[in-house]
Amino acid sequence: MADFPSIAMIEFSSIAAGTFAADAMAKEAELSLLRTGTVQRGNYVVLIGGNTAEVELCFNAGILHGSPKIVDDVFLPDVDRQVLKALEGKRQNTLCDTMAVLETSTLPAIVRATDAAVKGAQVTLKELRLADGLGGKGLAHLTGERADVEAAVELAEAVLAGRESRLCRSVISRIDADLAANIGKSTRFNIHNKGEI
Repeated sequence: MADFPSIAMIEFSSIAAGTFAADAMAKEAELSLLRTGTVQRGNYVVLIGGNTAEVELCFNAGILHGSPKIVDDVFLPDVDRQVLKALEGKRQNTLCDTMAVLETSTLPAIVRATDAAVKGAQVTLKELRLADGLGGKGLAHLTGERADVEAAVELAEAVLAGRESRLCRSVISRIDADLAANIGKSTRFNIHNKGEI
């Protein structure tokens, strides 16, 4: 994934409506259609990236053409680089004092929450997972010093306040070494996996 200044994501409850909106978005302006497709629960997700003005135009077109089938959405005009790398599937295996686990009911919500958290606190985004293998949920692991991790969680909660998406979170201090090693290998439960994602 290129180093885009801006991204936007829209999650639709209808595959037909989502595909129609994705086409309208792609036709609105010059941008990168980073990823589109179905996710568990039968929802359809569109992720776009590019220059801020073009992304905003296309995002607005998606909102216009996808209503009322929109589950959640996010437009980040200045997305954090950690979030971009995590969206590519890159993971950080850093040692940590404290770990936060963020779990959201929608994909745009986890992107919105992690972006706010890493911008506003001295934390590392270890992993960001979207939908598949999670029943359509979003999942993120943040690490750092306890005070920073707690600040990051507060920022994630604040940015999702008033939105319909649900956030569950936990903060773990002095995480058990075996648990940290397991999470470092993979967050998927698959006995045949041998630590590969």
